Amino acid sequence: MASAAVTLHGDLGDFIHLDREGAAAHRPGAVVPRPGTVVPLRGAAGERRGAAPERRGAVVGNAAVVHRRFDGHPAVKDLLEALGVPHPEIAAITVNDEPAGFDHRLNDGDRVEAWPATEAAALGLVAVLIAAPEDAADPRFVADAHLGRLAAYLRMLGFDTWYRNDADDDLLAAVTAGERRILLTRDRGLLKRSVVRRGACLRSDRPVEQLIEVTRRFGLVGRWQPFGRCIRCNTLLAQVSRDEVLPRLRPLTRIYYDDFRRCPGCDAIYWKGSHHARMERLVERVRAGVSMPAER
Repeated sequence: MASAAVTLHGDLGDFIHLDREGAAAHRPGAVVPRPGTVVPLRGAAGERRGAAPERRGAVVGNAAVVHRRFDGHPAVKDLLEALGVPHPEIAAITVNDEPAGFDHRLNDGDRVEAWPATEAAALGLVAVLIAAPEDAADPRFVADAHLGRLAAYLRMLGFDTWYRNDADDDLLAAVTAGERRILLTRDRGLLKRSVVRRGACLRSDRPVEQLIEVTRRFGLVGRWQPFGRCIRCNTLLAQVSRDEVLPRLRPLTRIYYDDFRRCPGCDAIYWKGSHHARMERLVERVRAGVSMPAER
């Protein structure tokens, strides 16, 4: 049986677990941030055909190193996903120190290295994905059914975020691929679907921390446009005069506010009331969180 040495740089090492004896044991359905705190995720990460269980593993500096056995000549994407790393988390790959794509076929003794986006950009590595028009456009997201609060936060900050609380995995994958959006989820199995080009596996189960993760990962600071989008239905808001919505306003709102927006999709009315101050506090909390080093 053939084998390859696999080095996972940065936070890609979070996707495997190194037990006390040094055997890299992938725990289905869990991401394990160093130094060993288990963060459960929804769903199990299935093994790919052509890849056998890991042999030995270790943490070296800011990287996790494992030796993976396999039959035949599997694609490097299959081997990495068998270790638990969803392909959208990977920004760059080398095999024997040469840039490689996801479809690169492995041979016995190959040395595989994989980097997440931050490290790959800092090192100027060749991107594993061929550039597409949507990569340069403002990010557009799909949030899975378990991320309703995160979806509301993203919409609150003006980001186009598709969300339905009854959406199943098939629909989420189809919308992500069909509309070329970025999939946000904690389900590694969903993120591994081949039709998903871009996405993020969120480490935290807390909405504000998730928002910090997404903001850091996709460079959202400076792109915020508060009160630009409906929190309920994701439609762009339209400026309206006070007189247009006056019959729908409460007495005190009529007195103290003059700036109003209406959603053409669901007819909701927005103004800068007490929720605006809460949103500003949220923005400052996220800004502060992004400026701090990510916890590992």
